[in-house]
Amino acid sequence: MRKLLETVRLAVIRLFTTLRGFVFGATVGVAAVVFLGATLASSLLYEKLLEERNLESSSEIARQNVESIVQALRRGVSRSQLDEVMDAGKSTFKTTVDSLDVYRAAGVETREMPDHVRLALSSGNAVIIKTGTHVMYAQPVLADAECLRCHTTAKAGDVLGVVAVKHNLQTVTSTVRIYYVALFLALALVVLLAALALTSFAARRLKRSMDLFRGKVETFNTIKDFDRFDMHKVDFGFEEFNVAFDNVALLVDKIKRVAVDKGVLEFEIRLLEKFIITSNVVRDWREFIKNLLLEINPIIDAYALVTIFRVEEEAYECEVFWRNPPQEKTVRLFEKILRRQLDETPFFQGATLLPIAHNIADEEGTLPDLSPRDIEVQTKTLLLETPKIGGIVGIGVQSMMAEDNIRNMVIGSILTTLLNLVGSVKAIYKYTKDLEHYATRDPLTDLYNQRMFWELLGYEIGRSKRHNQTFAVMMLDLDNFKTFNDRFGHHFGDAFLQKFADLLHGAVRNGDMIARYGGDEFCIILPEASETQAHMVAQRIAESLDHFWMDTPDGNRIKATSSIGIALSPTHGDNPKDLFLVADNMMYKAKAAGKNAIAMPSEDEMAEVFRKAGEKVIMIQNALDQQRIIPYFQPICDAHTGEIVIHELLMRIQLDDQIITANDFIAEAENMGIAHKMDYQLIEKAFTEVRRQGYQGMLFVNLSPKALIVGEFASHVSRLAGQYGIEPSRIVFEITERETVRNLTLLEKFVLDAKVQGFSFAIDDFGSGYSSFQYIKCFPVDYIKIEGEFIRNMLHDETYLAFIKSIVTLAKELKIKTVAEFVEDADILKAVGALGIDYAQGYHISRPSAKMHVPEEKQGRQAG
Repeated sequence: MRKLLETVRLAVIRLFTTLRGFVFGATVGVAAVVFLGATLASSLLYEKLLEERNLESSSEIARQNVESIVQALRRGVSRSQLDEVMDAGKSTFKTTVDSLDVYRAAGVETREMPDHVRLALSSGNAVIIKTGTHVMYAQPVLADAECLRCHTTAKAGDVLGVVAVKHNLQTVTSTVRIYYVALFLALALVVLLAALALTSFAARRLKRSMDLFRGKVETFNTIKDFDRFDMHKVDFGFEEFNVAFDNVALLVDKIKRVAVDKGVLEFEIRLLEKFIITSNVVRDWREFIKNLLLEINPIIDAYALVTIFRVEEEAYECEVFWRNPPQEKTVRLFEKILRRQLDETPFFQGATLLPIAHNIADEEGTLPDLSPRDIEVQTKTLLLETPKIGGIVGIGVQSMMAEDNIRNMVIGSILTTLLNLVGSVKAIYKYTKDLEHYATRDPLTDLYNQRMFWELLGYEIGRSKRHNQTFAVMMLDLDNFKTFNDRFGHHFGDAFLQKFADLLHGAVRNGDMIARYGGDEFCIILPEASETQAHMVAQRIAESLDHFWMDTPDGNRIKATSSIGIALSPTHGDNPKDLFLVADNMMYKAKAAGKNAIAMPSEDEMAEVFRKAGEKVIMIQNALDQQRIIPYFQPICDAHTGEIVIHELLMRIQLDDQIITANDFIAEAENMGIAHKMDYQLIEKAFTEVRRQGYQGMLFVNLSPKALIVGEFASHVSRLAGQYGIEPSRIVFEITERETVRNLTLLEKFVLDAKVQGFSFAIDDFGSGYSSFQYIKCFPVDYIKIEGEFIRNMLHDETYLAFIKSIVTLAKELKIKTVAEFVEDADILKAVGALGIDYAQGYHISRPSAKMHVPEEKQGRQAG
């Protein structure tokens, strides 16, 4: 039963969800309501009339029966004869009268009287009561003069009795209702047939209109179908359908202006992904643009993309990327139109356009010839003040295509992506051009820097061994340079160093390699040089200095001398460290001998050099074994607020009352292969201090690349951090460039492992070597610490300042935080903040110490 009811319910729902069913249901429903209403009203009215007629009949029957009874009583009939008279009355009206009784006056009647009879006796008036299907009528019999002859004790008008008639109404009303039901069913059938006929007629007209409407709607499949949509007046046969279609046509016209095809939306989403500029994209940006041109063609019939960017002060390079190989006349026409458009561009006026380079995205096929009418180049412009680059990107499309609003939107997105890509590439090229140069060069003197010196020294050792040749390494130090540098200022000292670099170039042989090792120390590698040749070069340098002088700011002239130490390979060593150690010791020997001297080691001096080196190795090993590796912390502040937010962890060795800095032992520790063990001991002691002092800030952990050989380094530090309750996100690993990491795969493994553990990653001494730039291109760097020498000299040397600006701009482009090292006075700190550098570190902020800077309230909470 439940299933049947559910089936009926679903059938009714389906019936009324179709227009045909709705018309049919509405017609039948309205007809049924009207007919039922009319039938009910007429039935009630008729029954009311019948009721009134029955009441009249009851009154008449009662009157006639009363007269019959009175007449009988006048004749002096007995009780039995009176009953016969009443039975005759009942029989006369047997179809409508259920009962006919005579009740005598109160006190005489012994039977139980109904309420309406008692009421008639007491009031002397007729009483009528309707109860459902019956009408009860009580007629009092009043005494008149004739009645008083028998009823001697009564008075005229007294109630002598009551005639009670019970009249049945059911028989009449039931018959009437049967007639009405029969009439209703007959008329309902007629109404149903009429509704079906009307619905069928209406449905045919509706179906014709719906089919016509559906045919119009089904012409839409893509946004392009808007153009083919027939919006002329159409007669659907119903005014409502005509109005609806007119509104649809209006809606189509509005949607056409804003609608975007599904394919266009999908392309826009893919285009968003191309806003991510990776190192691979930067490296192969031309291939990226070629692929972009091919990808946009299913959406837009674009035949070319154009990039124009500044490469020199007033010169621009232009590259055109064609979809397919163009005809020669098309190329000439396109260049002509492009040049005309460029002449109308404000910032390009007066600039030189270098020869245009053409690239082909797809060599297969040929681009059709394009007329001037066909060519439309839409462009966007980019201007950057830092670095000073400007550019235009353009897209070549058919002119009629440019009038399409939707395609125009996509063209705008493509140009934005292209501008973002090529603008970033050109900006990064501008930054990295200097970076790559100064990665190997000293910015002040343009000599090789310390990192490059070690690279060249290693290369020369290998080359000399292969060819069985000797070569020399020379260390030079300007005597008393610090004195006049302090007296006349850094600016004068820098100028003196630049002049001295020029002097060295004039004194050495072609092919000799000069490097500035740091400060006033210089190194020279002399390939294929004997002891005599090396001494001759040193002598020429000394003689050149004899004739060299500079005017001081106070009007005097100043001269300088140099102490020079020389080491020969393979006589004094066959590896970079040994050769440098010997040359460095000989330089200090020359200084000890009175300066302005040249020194080469004897056999006894060689033994002394290595004996001292051996003593240092023993000292380092003992410090590790005896737990004398101790942590020092140097604060790093927010460059804008001055608040201490970071500490850098530094390694020290406690030797009796003396504290030995890392510069004096870290190189030997790395050669001994124990640097990572020293790092472990240092980090664990540092974590102990962090917990004891209640420090909650960031901690930079300074590591050597050789420590990365230990595969579990990051995991070990992570376990220590967990043991001491320190979140890995508060720890930043610094990679230094004491030695260039040759195995980038090893470094990549460490960086990824550190990232997985939750640590961050920083490059120390950024800009002092080429590897730092490689790191920032290849790995997810979070911080870069700008080489301290650049910071220290930026207020006196525009080269340093320009270099720092490039680093800061590059870091901002790549969302990397920056730290300025060697902030030694308030003026440098102010300049650091003005340049947009995030953090500052140096003696002006604080010197390294065993105690961290922790706010007093945090110390109080820790103590509590």
